[in-house]
Amino acid sequence: MTRKRAGLVALFGAALLALAAEPAAAAQIQDSTTDSLIWGLNMNLLYVAIPITVLVEGILIYTVWRFRNQEEALPTQENRRLEVTWTIATAIILLFVGVASYQVMASPYVTAEAGDQAALQEQDTELITVEAQRYGWTFYYNESSWDGEAEVTTRTDLKIPANQDVSLRVTSADWLHAFHVPGLGLKSDAFPGQYNRLRTSASNTGTYQLYCAEYCGSGHSQMLGTVEVVPQDEYEDWLAEQKSGGDSEGSSE
Repeated sequence: MTRKRAGLVALFGAALLALAAEPAAAAQIQDSTTDSLIWGLNMNLLYVAIPITVLVEGILIYTVWRFRNQEEALPTQENRRLEVTWTIATAIILLFVGVASYQVMASPYVTAEAGDQAALQEQDTELITVEAQRYGWTFYYNESSWDGEAEVTTRTDLKIPANQDVSLRVTSADWLHAFHVPGLGLKSDAFPGQYNRLRTSASNTGTYQLYCAEYCGSGHSQMLGTVEVVPQDEYEDWLAEQKSGGDSEGSSE
């Protein structure tokens, strides 16, 4: 196989991989800031991984084909320029991966932050406490401050406004649980006596499935709920209705 032909094969392979990845990227809809950050990181890493994979596999295939009839391999010779080149290239790639990953994983929209009530004060953010217990969920809507009694309480179903920052303070009343909403890219451990904060902003209205992602006993599989994202005005009307005497102890509907 000539070098030109080997190059064409490698190029064709890269094109196939890119075409295979593109429909998945197009089909992915970012329903929240969290989901968008995670998906963006995955795509950036994929764009780095595809050329490296094609290059390595291309060299491997070419080498096997080129020296297929050679009975005794020749000893390798030192090539300082080549060694310096691939060392620098590897360092650049790892630096890119590290910086890109850190920027996303360090974001409060992706990684839950642990802390007490004083450390979790927010401004211009909807504040909701998520309390897990065997085998269900309770949501306390604090609205503007973590201090004092919750103004609205619901069970099983969580309602949040679209296109507004929401701060979720996740805790547990009895055991180890995990708050997980795959459709919004949200996940946080829930520990008794400890608060983990998640921040998100949902961009699309709709209903998303909520799970407990930590085995917590015989009723673990039934520890389900929903997260309903509604327009801002609808959320405010619902909240006002709950405060004025609606069913604030029960479902959000």
